[in-house]
Amino acid sequence: MIDSICILRLSAIGDVTHVIPVVLSLQEQLPDVKITWVIGKLEAKLIGDLPGVEFIIFDKKAGRKGYAELRRAMKGRRFDALLHMQVALRANLAAALIPAAIKVGYDKARSKDLHSLFINRRIEAQPEQHVRDCLASFLEPLGLAPAPPRWHIPLTAADHAFAREHLAPDRINLVISPCASHPLRNWSPARYAALADYAAGRHNANVILVGSPAESEKVVCREIENRMSEAVVNICGQDTLKQLTALLAGADLLVSPDTGPAHIASAMGADVLGLYAASNPDRSGPYNSLGWCVNRYPEALQKFTGKTVSEARWGAKAEFEGAMEMISVADATSMLDRWVAATR
Repeated sequence: MIDSICILRLSAIGDVTHVIPVVLSLQEQLPDVKITWVIGKLEAKLIGDLPGVEFIIFDKKAGRKGYAELRRAMKGRRFDALLHMQVALRANLAAALIPAAIKVGYDKARSKDLHSLFINRRIEAQPEQHVRDCLASFLEPLGLAPAPPRWHIPLTAADHAFAREHLAPDRINLVISPCASHPLRNWSPARYAALADYAAGRHNANVILVGSPAESEKVVCREIENRMSEAVVNICGQDTLKQLTALLAGADLLVSPDTGPAHIASAMGADVLGLYAASNPDRSGPYNSLGWCVNRYPEALQKFTGKTVSEARWGAKAEFEGAMEMISVADATSMLDRWVAATR
């Protein structure tokens, strides 16, 4: 009998988004289960108000203080099961502080940083599996069905009002989120500008630039804006994660490299034109839009590592200088034309 479950998944935004279906499925399969989620500080701003879930924020930047706070939060508790969904030494140390009879973790092939020492059950090994499907399978060692791809991110009326201020009612709303957490996953501002001009000029798109408040991302968005000849709405750094989510829920298409907003958009029902060369979209691309991804990952992997996708470790990156340059403007505009033809 499972009455209480703790989920340990601290980051990142995209991976945390993939855990939402697990929560929803748990609540459906075990209606009386009590769910606690140990989560990162930033990620809690996106989904920390999911109904029926207790959130415990673990600040990974707090060092020993963060572990001491987690230890205090766990004092006197014991869960029936822990879903240890993060393979990292920091997360393993956090898992050691969470008392649970069953501790579900990754299969041997995906375990690292001593992960195996902190679990007593494993998910089944599955070759060439998307991250979302991998996380969905964490329910199976508990005798439950894997979580189907279903999402819910709570939003307020104010979040939707913010989105409406920037969305055009009678045009294609195309959002560009140009910056990934790893700079080697980024496309150039000049190519984004060319794509944005094409979308606005050829398809009358309302183009919106988004990004975090980080100065580096503001610089990128300003450069895209300055290089464009068509009008653009630049709100980089001006929105919260919730407001961005509402914006993506109302948008038609997001253009993005391998980054968190791609997964938020997919979860909210927007299509994603993904730009992938540094990583494999079949593993970490926007789950509901894999067919709209420009995929130059096989060519990049071959060029920079000498390996084919089948020869390389599943999940191997091609994060090298010049990898994203293998995606041409023509690749992106051609995919945009295909998307318009199929959806308009």
